[in-house]
Amino acid sequence: MEEIQTDVVNAQPSVARSAAMLSLGNVLSRVLGMVREIIIPHYFGATGYVSAFRTAEFVVKTMYDLLVGGMLSAALVPVLSDYARHERRQDFARVASAVFTMLAAVSALAVLGIELFAPAIVGLLGKELPLEFQETAVRLMRLMAPVVWVFSSSGVLAAVLYARQRFTKVALGDGLYNLGVIVAVPLLHNRLGVQSLALGIFLGSLIQLGLRLPDLRDLGLRLTLQMRHPALRRVWLLYLPVLASLIVSMIQGGIDTRLANSTGERSLSYMRQATTLYQFPHGLVAVAISLAALPALSRWAAVKDWDAYRHTLGASLRLVLVLSVPATVGLWVLAEPVVRLLAEHGEFTAMDTYWTALTLRYYLVGLIFASIDWPLNFAFYARHDSRTPALVGILSVFVYLAVALSLLPTLSFLGLALADGAKQAAHALVMVVLIYRWGGRLGQGVGWTAIVTLLASVVMGVVVWGVSQTLLGQVGTAGVLNRLWVVGGSAAVGSGVYYGLLRICRVPEIGVLHGLAQRLRLKLGHR
Repeated sequence: MEEIQTDVVNAQPSVARSAAMLSLGNVLSRVLGMVREIIIPHYFGATGYVSAFRTAEFVVKTMYDLLVGGMLSAALVPVLSDYARHERRQDFARVASAVFTMLAAVSALAVLGIELFAPAIVGLLGKELPLEFQETAVRLMRLMAPVVWVFSSSGVLAAVLYARQRFTKVALGDGLYNLGVIVAVPLLHNRLGVQSLALGIFLGSLIQLGLRLPDLRDLGLRLTLQMRHPALRRVWLLYLPVLASLIVSMIQGGIDTRLANSTGERSLSYMRQATTLYQFPHGLVAVAISLAALPALSRWAAVKDWDAYRHTLGASLRLVLVLSVPATVGLWVLAEPVVRLLAEHGEFTAMDTYWTALTLRYYLVGLIFASIDWPLNFAFYARHDSRTPALVGILSVFVYLAVALSLLPTLSFLGLALADGAKQAAHALVMVVLIYRWGGRLGQGVGWTAIVTLLASVVMGVVVWGVSQTLLGQVGTAGVLNRLWVVGGSAAVGSGVYYGLLRICRVPEIGVLHGLAQRLRLKLGHR
């Protein structure tokens, strides 16, 4: 086991440090995102107005994913990372400028399309909603349409900064984006109602873009009409399979929204609230580690150093497992206390807490699979193979549809949450098989780490359940401080138990996390 620890600590320090910086930004992002999700139900409850907002927000975010979000990790970062190498750096600014100009123009056309076709889109996604809420969704969609352009521009700039391994401002911008809703809704909800949410989204997107601009001053980016650089062709060739997969996923997301709206005006609100909690550990762990590893994986693949490539992938997977497995178990056990703490106030009732917590537990079935899936996808992207993850993504969508349509009559919208877990599991398992067939083992110690973290997390979960029940019996559920005591006390005891078990089992990632914590303390102290 000492050999594995040496490999993790010494072979990939840059990935671990980059992941730590992204995780710090993600902490800010997820905390502010949680505050945002507390504010929304507080002022608007789990009503049809929130479902209308979620429908409009889904369209805006889906359009961004279609234009830039899906391209960022699959094509932009790998190609730009290649040009960021020292011997090719003279072309970097020219390539980045061409990409930015092209996507800015395309996203402007997308904004125009949303403005024109908003009623038709709402009719497709929210036909079962009462007419009042359909009209609200149309207004919100048109108000938020310009956000697509801002998001797209910001996403391209993020890819440029990732390729140059400048992670801090990107992560900070992602976090402070949530300030838009946090500021706008309390100030303007009395005058604008639910439209204050749309204004908050637009304000947040401007904050995100503004934070990324200063880091670009020395990179020579500019608008250009020279659109014939061979790098653009590479980007499109890499992105075309992903685009096909995203279109299928977009159709799946539209069906998911339509089916959720068909089960009741509150269903989509419950699902999106649960999804926010589900995405907290996912973004904090899997997304941060994967994005940090992608530039390194891309460079190793470019020079065909497959040993270093496998070491990077193995280290990423082990870190993801050590952090995501206990997070999944702990959140499942504490689902209701967590929802009660964060959302049950204002217009959000105890019944809303029950249904949101239950929805969250159904979603959590797929969280571990979704977490390990990110490094696996990025491992293919780094080799300039976007087709394989895209094809697997299309397959997993059909798994989702089969499970969702079969469970909807009996489980209602809960069946949609469980179908999402089936989709994540199918995608991850197929990717594991494909990685294994390509290069053998996923990385030294990955299987052993998976077994140990799962067993330790189960023990931790039992302890957390016992502690939470004891604290609930002592302080009850009334009052924020009592709710915080139940969640915080249970989580603290559970974390201590999990940490102790990993120490006993000598899991090497404990040493990695200790080293990162020490480096961050020194860095913050120096500042």
